[in-house]
Order: sequence, then C-alpha cells, then structure tokens
Amino acid sequence: MTQLWDFKGGIHPVEHKQISTSRPITAAGIPEQLVLPLQQHIGDPAEAVVAVGDTVLKGQLIADSRHGMGVPVHAPTSGTIEHIGDHPVPHPSGMTDTCITLTPDGADQWVERQPVSDYRKLGRDEVLNIIHRAGISGMGGAGFPTDIKLKPSRDRKVDTLILNGAECEPYITADDMTMRERADEVIAGLKVMAWVLRPERCVIGIEDNKPEAASALNKAIEGTRIEIAVIPTKYPSGGEKQLIQILTGKEVPSGGIPADIGVMCQNIGTAVAVSQAIFEGTPLIERTVTLTGEALTTPGNFDVLLGTPVDYLLEQAGLQTDRLSRLVLGGPMMGYTLTTTAVPVIKTSNCIIAATVTELPEPPPEQPCIRCARCADVCPMGLLPQQLFWHAKAAEFEKAEHLNLFDCIECGACSYVCPSSIPLVQYYRYAKGEIRVQQAEQLKSDHARERFEARQQRLEREQQEKERRRKERADAAAKAQARKKAEAEKATTHEDAGDARTAKAALVEQALARKKGRHPRPDSRPSNTPE
Repeated sequence: MTQLWDFKGGIHPVEHKQISTSRPITAAGIPEQLVLPLQQHIGDPAEAVVAVGDTVLKGQLIADSRHGMGVPVHAPTSGTIEHIGDHPVPHPSGMTDTCITLTPDGADQWVERQPVSDYRKLGRDEVLNIIHRAGISGMGGAGFPTDIKLKPSRDRKVDTLILNGAECEPYITADDMTMRERADEVIAGLKVMAWVLRPERCVIGIEDNKPEAASALNKAIEGTRIEIAVIPTKYPSGGEKQLIQILTGKEVPSGGIPADIGVMCQNIGTAVAVSQAIFEGTPLIERTVTLTGEALTTPGNFDVLLGTPVDYLLEQAGLQTDRLSRLVLGGPMMGYTLTTTAVPVIKTSNCIIAATVTELPEPPPEQPCIRCARCADVCPMGLLPQQLFWHAKAAEFEKAEHLNLFDCIECGACSYVCPSSIPLVQYYRYAKGEIRVQQAEQLKSDHARERFEARQQRLEREQQEKERRRKERADAAAKAQARKKAEAEKATTHEDAGDARTAKAALVEQALARKKGRHPRPDSRPSNTPE
C-alpha cells in the first residue's frame, strides 16, 4: 500500500458531483461557428497561417508557434475561415483577443493523419515534437505547454511522475468520467510520458470519492509498475503542490517548481491527449467538459470541440434561463463568473456551472476583519492571509510579496471560511496583477535605460573615433609637412654644396691659369746652359 502524507489546512465543501455523473460522456456535436483564440494556454500566442476565405480540413494546422513558449492551434472540423480578429475570450476581465472564426461545412472531413505504432523506436525529441505539433498543453491548470514541461533541464532529474486524478473542486467531474470510460487511453498516455522522462516511480492520485475511476484504472494498469494511490477527500488535495506532498512527503520550495525536488505532475486530460496524438495522429481539437448546475435539465459531461461557444453548450444541456442566476466557468472555488455566453471553450476549460440563486447565492457585503485567523488555519500553503489582505488593500505590494504572495495558489479556501465575507482571493489576484504590471513597467524602464546608455556609449565611441581620425589626419599632415620641409632643406643644402664646389673649381682654374701664364724668376737658368 502506498504511503501517504498530509498537508496543512484544507476544507470540505459540499461536492455536488453527483449532478453530472449519472450518464456517460456525450458528444456535444458541431455548432454553427467555432471561435479559436490564438492563445489558449500560458506562454506565447500562436500565429495564424490561414487567411479569411480559406477552406480547411479537420485537424489541419491553422495557427503555428515557431518560437517561444507556445503550441499550435488546429481546425476542430472542416469548413471555411470566416474571420480573424478580436472576439471575447474566457478571462475574468471579459477581455477580447485575436481569434480565428471557423464556419463548419458539416462534412467533418479529416486531414491525413500519421499515427505511430511504436513510439519506442523514435528518439525522445521526436516524440516531444509530435506532442508539440499536436498542440497539447496542460488541461487542468494554466495550460503549460506539455512538450516543454516534459523536457526539464539536465540538473532536474524527474524521479517521480504523478498523474493528477484527484479533481478535488466541487461540481467538476470531467476527469472522473474520463478515468471511468477511457482508462486505457489514460494509461497509454502516461506510459508515453514515462518513457520520455524515465522516472523511477509513476503514481496516479485519486480521491476516495471516485471508486469507479479507481477500479477502472486498477484494471488498466495490470502487469505494469504504475501505482494507484487513493487519497482522502479534502480540498485542495488536487493542487499540484498539495498532491505532491500527499504522495511523496516532499514540499516544493517557495518560488520553486516540482522539478526542483525531482517530481512532475500531469493531468488526466493531458494523458489522453498525448495518447491520441501518438497512437492516432490526432491533434488536440476537443476536450471533455462538465456542464452542471441546477439550472440545467440534462447536465453531464460532453466531448466538446475547441472553439464551441458556451451558449451552444448550454442549449445541449437544457438550460432553463428563468432559473439561471450565475454562470461560472471552472469550479465554484477557483472559477469566475462569465459576463457573456459568446466566449468559446478552450484547451483549459473543464467545467461550466449554470447555478440557480439558491445554489450559488450572491455573497453578502464585505465586513471588517475580526482577526479570527480561520483563513490562516485552512491555508494549504501555510501563508498569512490576514496580513496579505491588509497589504494588498493598502497597496503595499512589496510587503505582500515579501510574505510570499506568489506562493498563493488562489484555491479560495480562505474566502470560503471567512465570517466577514471578505473576498480575499480577489485582493490577492489584484495585488499579483499590480505587481506584474509594475514589474513590466520596470522592465520597460530598464530596457529604455539600457537603450539610452547604449546610445550614449555609441555616440561616445563615434566621437572618440572621429577624434582619433582627426588626430590621425593632423598627425599625417604634420608628418607630410615635416617631410616636405626636410626635403626642401636637403635640396637647399645640396644647392649650397654645389655652389661651393663651383666656386672652388673656379679658383682652381684661376690658379692654374695664373700658373700657366707665370714668367721664370731672374736667378733661374735653363738646364741646358753650359758652365
């Protein structure tokens, strides 16, 4: 039996999971239009490789990611590209972003696929490239590109690979139903990821409120060394760091990642996507989404094409508009209220809750903090929520960051137990956002300063170069002038010497002339005169 540990804090909210587990996973069908954001994950957005009017096939690449931390986007069905531009996307702010709008033709015709029969004959990088080209990102959290996550740096050897099947948040049952009905695909995808990472241990963590899923996986792992660990139900045991602590007893260091302690977590949906990419050659173009809430007549789990508008899905689940009070994307703890049903399903969408007013009532007005410390008692990260709240509210972001604000996983446990109805998580999100903005502004300022300093250095170098060239020209001119002067002086010296020689020759000639014209002296006599 697998040894288990516990983590500090946690809560036990009402689960409401039975609402969506009474029937099998159902195909949602093809809507009239699909809206595909170019960024459906954390990292860099993809770039469109199609134009308005193009005809595409199911599974065809429509947006690529050639550099940076991004993944491609594929056509969920065959049809025509109708528009490329801004459209509302799933985000707490209700923001718009660049999207590709596809109008299906109803034929649902596939592009040619290239399945792999034996991935073990491929190189590790080839398998990672298949995963990347399939557009797979994490399907249970922020959506980190899977191929990058499966390639940690060499100094971070992964000893334990964990498949997160805890699915601890109320209402959500997409992973539960996937494990029940597609256990073989889950295990196949896990085996591929384990082959890439070569860990010493592979373990699947499942909360004990999912006995059917645990039973299905136990059958699928027969003959393997994969472990199934059934853990106590407690929120947020499905948090990455909490599940790691439960299954290994290790704590991820503040500001660190699981790979720092030799552990990696992957999601159930991600494992299925990897299996389909390798063995079927199918890119990530659909996912399982839970549609639940008392305002729906036929809640359940649906296989949904990416880009499917939320309003279409609500029709498939039998929305009773007169009973609808709030529409939440995600779970009631970490999700957010949708401002429009025009937003599409993306790779990280796992649940839509159509709640009645009694089911998810509006929160009461915020009251002053009474310092009861319940928030600190339930915080799974061991933080100080009360102090973080004060600093966030007072815009003392540096102090909040010093208290490890970014270690907060925004699970909402503190807000859930607060007797003063303080929306603590919203304050933390606000503080994190402001810090990121300040960091971005500081980064821009630093870049501007670096550019200015580089320009100043360049101008100084140019000025020095000009001064050097001017000095060289001056030195060359001075040398040339000195050379000319020396040559002139030399020429003058030669001329003077020539004149001296000419004068001397003249004197010699004059002397010779005088000698030739000189008469004999009186006392001299010829040599031939006899005595």
